[in-house]
Amino acid sequence: MQRLPEYLKRGIIDTEKTKTVRHILKSNCLNTVCEAARCPNKSECYAKNTATFLIMGNNCTRNCRFCNISCAKPEPLNLDEPKQIADAVKKLGLNYVVITSVTRDDLADGGAEHFSNVIKEVRILTPDVKIEVLTPDFKGVESCIDTVINVHPDVFNHNIETVPYLYKKARPQANYERSLRFLEYIKKQSDILTKTGLMVGLGETKEELIQVFEDLVRIKCDIVTIGQYIAPTKAHLEVAKYYEPKEYDELSTIAKKMGIKHTFFSPLTRSSYKAYEVFKKD
Repeated sequence: MQRLPEYLKRGIIDTEKTKTVRHILKSNCLNTVCEAARCPNKSECYAKNTATFLIMGNNCTRNCRFCNISCAKPEPLNLDEPKQIADAVKKLGLNYVVITSVTRDDLADGGAEHFSNVIKEVRILTPDVKIEVLTPDFKGVESCIDTVINVHPDVFNHNIETVPYLYKKARPQANYERSLRFLEYIKKQSDILTKTGLMVGLGETKEELIQVFEDLVRIKCDIVTIGQYIAPTKAHLEVAKYYEPKEYDELSTIAKKMGIKHTFFSPLTRSSYKAYEVFKKD
């Protein structure tokens, strides 16, 4: 296994702010992708009074080989969760909130109505807050996508994650073309900003990444993020390559020249990392 480069290492930040965020999340019985996915930016985000809320439990019905989230049997939906998240958003004083979830293929609508309810409750308590959702693919069912479109989040994010060639290896229960159609459908049905993210370091080639950029330009995706894949444990997919910081700059230049409006490419970029800063650039 390759050693983690120094530029990918993050120290632990423990301040009164990070303690406050943890306390609010715990007291409201909430999950975050920061904890569940072992995000390397967790301490930095907590220090800025922000977190990415993970709804519909901690267990996912899919088993992507890059992800640290459990694939145990999902729990029943917590119907109080929308109000609990809205309360946490208000207590944290957020001006931008990211809501994501595990994939819930066991639910008839994939959890789309639950996403809708969270957005509605957040807007009741904090009507001025900007809301980004990062959703699973809802199996591509358009009526489920409509459920989220109809409450008009400010940014609708769905991650492509990797190049088509690596889907079978990295996320066998997903489908690249379905994810593209998902993002394209949002853009055709609304004026909501669309966003997607990819990992690099799984064995993709530069040419394969450029092909993905071409696909994203074609479907008019507004925001694209790219960050380094870091294996959560030895049981997960191994890292094939650690990209140097300059390589992210090169990829960003290529993507922008091809027509992607906003790129946020860096070693520690994650889909929701500095999401508000990316949103403000639009």
